[in-house]
Amino acid sequence: MTKQSLEKAIFAGGCFWCMVEPFDEQPGIEKVVSGYTGGNMPNPTYEEVCTNTTGHREAVEITFNPEIFSYQRLLEIFWQQIDPTDPGGQFHDRGESYKTGIFYTNDQQKKLAEQSKQTLEDSGKFNEPIATDILPAKPFYPAEEQHQDYYKKQSFHYQMYKKGSGRADFIKRTWGKNYSKEELKERLTPIQYHVTQENGTERPFDNEYWNNQGEGLYVDIISGEPLFSTADQYDAGCGWPSFTKPVNRSRVEDKLDTSHGMRRIEVRSNEADSHLGHVFDDGPVENGGMRYCINSAALRFIPKHKLKDEGLEEYLALFD
Repeated sequence: MTKQSLEKAIFAGGCFWCMVEPFDEQPGIEKVVSGYTGGNMPNPTYEEVCTNTTGHREAVEITFNPEIFSYQRLLEIFWQQIDPTDPGGQFHDRGESYKTGIFYTNDQQKKLAEQSKQTLEDSGKFNEPIATDILPAKPFYPAEEQHQDYYKKQSFHYQMYKKGSGRADFIKRTWGKNYSKEELKERLTPIQYHVTQENGTERPFDNEYWNNQGEGLYVDIISGEPLFSTADQYDAGCGWPSFTKPVNRSRVEDKLDTSHGMRRIEVRSNEADSHLGHVFDDGPVENGGMRYCINSAALRFIPKHKLKDEGLEEYLALFD
């Protein structure tokens, strides 16, 4: 892959802390940088932008390989992180610097952005008109280092902010899917239902994927959202599938679990809200030190050679 094959996409979606995680670590995405764009002052600071007098908006600049992860997919993710009907900011953050916008870098991006906006407008999902601007790209200025990868550096504060601002609940309410207990009891086996809906745990060394040797992707058994890859799977000796990380951190949610007289961190899928398992800090140090201990019953395995058939061809890049 050459630098010429990479493109840049620039999105403003309110606080840039919350706009990195959804795109970061996706296949084909090389880098996500928080910064400022849309104004005329060169090299603005965070404090200057926050005055809402420079014309800049908080934004992210995404460097991506369109042969792996298309601009259309980036647009889909972007719309699902924001309230596109809000003309004055995002959630608790008000003012010019928090307004949403798509800053296109070429005519093709402009065309695709306008099409995606119209599709959203026509979908009837929102009662108010779509207020997100589509504008030609202006110079992008990276933000100060403390704002880069904030969701990783200050994960607890980030999660509290995302929740407290109203963004997390809006995303779940607007884009999440509701599954009735009756429907799930029909679709799932007893152990799958027990694990995902009743926070159950299957038996170690007696489950489908604890010793899986094939290459492929694990998706949520209910929603089909991609969760883990065999590229990150390892034998932890515990008898359950173990992973050093999810394919994308925004796909899973961590919650404090004090059941059974213990303090553990539960892992749930973001879209379906399935109980998956727990995460511990005793994983391989060279791979970040985390061990995601996941129930096979919460997962469906898609072999590498079937990913394209399931519309997940971008994840083939994980195995190159």
